[in-house]
Amino acid sequence: MRGCRQASESIKLGIVLAVAGGFMDAYSYICRGQVFANAQTGNMLLLGINIAERNWKNACYYLCPVLAFTLGIMLADFIRMRAKDGTWFHWRQIAIFFEALVLAGVCFIPQRMNLLANSLISLGCGIQVESFRKIYGNAIATTMCIGNLRSATQHFCDFIGKKKKESIKKCLLYLGIIFAFIVGAIIGNIAIEKFHEMALLMCSLFLLIGFLMMFTKNE
Repeated sequence: MRGCRQASESIKLGIVLAVAGGFMDAYSYICRGQVFANAQTGNMLLLGINIAERNWKNACYYLCPVLAFTLGIMLADFIRMRAKDGTWFHWRQIAIFFEALVLAGVCFIPQRMNLLANSLISLGCGIQVESFRKIYGNAIATTMCIGNLRSATQHFCDFIGKKKKESIKKCLLYLGIIFAFIVGAIIGNIAIEKFHEMALLMCSLFLLIGFLMMFTKNE
């Protein structure tokens, strides 16, 4: 008999979060000055390039999201440590609800303050990365793809070499999350064309759906 797992590790919630992750990255890149809210590796690369060129203003433009992402991770851990068992809400629900509020607030930030907007989106991404790290016990990221792609490839090679059905199931799980991320980016692109800065409200809606899904204690 399969053991019960927390709703925060369910495939359905993972898909919703991955869609939100792709949406956030598309929004920050297309609508807020070509900064990656999720992919901090890209921001660190551009930070290094601008430091080398002594372009301090642009360097700050890429440094702030990195710092905000780090702060988001710390904030998620703080929520986890302070939350009490036996309350109405799981600590991850508190984290995802706060993330939804932050992203909703970004919609009302004007274009001239894109640095603040991108930093807040990165803050939300940091919260999500730290709060939701597993699906069915497998380490999976819902705001970036490189680790998921590596894991999918590894499990595919294990299936080819060892003929284990479990390996192909895990491979498909990782590929499914990557696909959901891409779908989120597509939805984000379409929403931005129609609603511009306010498009991020749709991402907040996805997160609120995830919040409600977590009222199911186990699956």
